[in-house]
Amino acid sequence: MHEVNPSRTALRVALRRAAHQMHDAKPLVFEDPLAIPILGKEYYEEVKRTPDGAKRPFSAALRAFMVVRARLAEDTLAAAVLDLGVRQYLVLGAGLDTFACRNPYANVRAFEVDHPATQAWKLQMLASAGIVPPESARFVAVDFNKDSLRAGLKSAGFDETLPTVTAWLGVVPYLTSEGFRATIQLLARFKAGSEVVFDYSQPREVLPPVEQLMHDSLSARVALAGEPFQMFFTPPQLAEELERLGLRVVEDLDTTALTARYLAGRTDRLLLRGKAGRICIAASIGTAQEVRD
Repeated sequence: MHEVNPSRTALRVALRRAAHQMHDAKPLVFEDPLAIPILGKEYYEEVKRTPDGAKRPFSAALRAFMVVRARLAEDTLAAAVLDLGVRQYLVLGAGLDTFACRNPYANVRAFEVDHPATQAWKLQMLASAGIVPPESARFVAVDFNKDSLRAGLKSAGFDETLPTVTAWLGVVPYLTSEGFRATIQLLARFKAGSEVVFDYSQPREVLPPVEQLMHDSLSARVALAGEPFQMFFTPPQLAEELERLGLRVVEDLDTTALTARYLAGRTDRLLLRGKAGRICIAASIGTAQEVRD
């Protein structure tokens, strides 16, 4: 992401979430009544022009992955609210995510974190759409190249001693190894049992040839947007890294498992394709190392 501009990939994700509300068959995988309104008139026509899955199967597969990961994150929160009494939901790299504005849980505060430029853009989009965030919403602007995430959260009223669910969607592939480890170490400080949901990509070399071409095409597009892919894991590599940093894997789901959970029996062309993208749910084990600010 460029220093003074909001994230272009955040916009593409928001457009795909909105397209799901407009174009895909009911029942929707991910219900978001604010996904279209937050984009306003400026992007409404672009959402309407979204090609169907027959014409652009790769685009439909990306949309499927984005709505499935959003659904899984909010399902994880719902279960944690019921079972653990979770009262904090942290959204890292929030972009135009709308959960904080449609939060159904009276006792849950939603903390959204993003780059100052993206955060300012989002607040402008909300205001233009007439969407008023509730008192439970906290918008935290953090430049990860300059600012301390921990300090930013603390100043917004975040409490590390409370059980928390974190959604960290569409972020990990863009991180450096240093940025990934620093964030994981912070999440590992949270109360034992706190969970994080994040997606990641497997390395190009472990993919079949056709999927390598798909990987190359997508990598070129995000690089042109100024947000290149940088980080990849195989599942064993990820589990080892998380364990070392204070988290344990609860679930690590591939496209087959995600399809069985959320896309089975669909009659439209909203399908997951390939094996590159996976979604991990990990929990704090309560033995985090000290994080330096």
